Amino acid sequence: MKITDIKCAVLGENPIVRITTDAGIDGYGEVENSKSYLKPHVLFYKPHLLGADPTNVESVMLRIRRLGGFKPWGSAVSAIEMALWDIAGKAAGVPVYKLLGGKVRDKVRVYNGGVRFPMQGSSPADYAENMVKMKAAPEKFTIIKQGVGFHSAMPHEVPNFTFGEVQPSRFHDNRGLLTERGLNHVIACVEAMKSVLGDEVGLALDCGPGWMVPDAIRLAKALESMHIMWLEDLLTGDYTPHVSADVYREVTRSTSTPIHTGEQIYLRQNFKDLIEKHAVNIIGPDPADIGGLAELKWVAEYADLHGILIAPHGIFDGLIGLAGLVQVCATLPANFIAFEYPVARPDWWYTLLEGLPNPIVVDGFIQVWDTPGLGIRFKEEVAKKYLAKEDECFFD
Repeated sequence: MKITDIKCAVLGENPIVRITTDAGIDGYGEVENSKSYLKPHVLFYKPHLLGADPTNVESVMLRIRRLGGFKPWGSAVSAIEMALWDIAGKAAGVPVYKLLGGKVRDKVRVYNGGVRFPMQGSSPADYAENMVKMKAAPEKFTIIKQGVGFHSAMPHEVPNFTFGEVQPSRFHDNRGLLTERGLNHVIACVEAMKSVLGDEVGLALDCGPGWMVPDAIRLAKALESMHIMWLEDLLTGDYTPHVSADVYREVTRSTSTPIHTGEQIYLRQNFKDLIEKHAVNIIGPDPADIGGLAELKWVAEYADLHGILIAPHGIFDGLIGLAGLVQVCATLPANFIAFEYPVARPDWWYTLLEGLPNPIVVDGFIQVWDTPGLGIRFKEEVAKKYLAKEDECFFD
């Protein structure tokens, strides 16, 4: 079997990769919906892939893996990798999880990152009200993640939140020392959320990046009695092209509150310090950024050898990304907690695919399906209606 073409179309907000072969089998991958600008980057790899056997996934990835980088530049490589596994599974007539070592669980736990309700403000009462809505969601999530600190509107809405100058940004790039008032406000909001969730639903906090080490330690220690699931990306994270393992280790060793990071990290080599130095308690690679499904599996196994947990990121990965997350997380060792549940954006994406369970999430879990490849198929005649004119030949 040989690769005959690499195509990319932006459907809604997500760049979609389609790899075709001379055997008539095609495979799909998806770039996060926050990265519609990456279509040319996907197509950059086309000359490197044509003529290769897509079922030799690792051999193909060796051609392009070193040409990616930290978020967002590993996304195209990651989407291509998922599409290769889709082809390999279809060719073998087995689900991708069989090719990744086989499943160790029949259903995978997800945590709520994608089912959101508009926040009315940044007060403790606003956070409590929002948590009431999330707790009542039909998916019955057992873990909910909420943004606080620099991963929220707090710097803009809470007066004198930080000693630094607050910049308007969509990439969470504010950073600075919090005022006492700012730190107390974050703690009060967490207390308000816990008053709603109690010990029935776990609460994880997406915190940054942007915290200074003294504030990170103060926050983590202040929350110890609340048994927070984890504090995510306190120091680095979203669109940060480095790891800072030594600095994370200082925070992690100071507290019993679990510390989590990893969504922006590309490739196993860049998790090495975090894992070997026990710099965090939990890693959160995103299969759409780390380099794909097998890369995530490798890192999960290595983390398990070191007693470190894994809760993969995935909020923007879309429905093809969701399928990939289900397949790989079914195979992960017992250090797996849950993966972040992505939703379709826009909603009409749910009408484009066949193969997903309905409902997708039941009591906080997704049942692992057994259809070949990633196990989902495009309703091509429906999907064609949403293609831009320049992409009208995507399914041909």
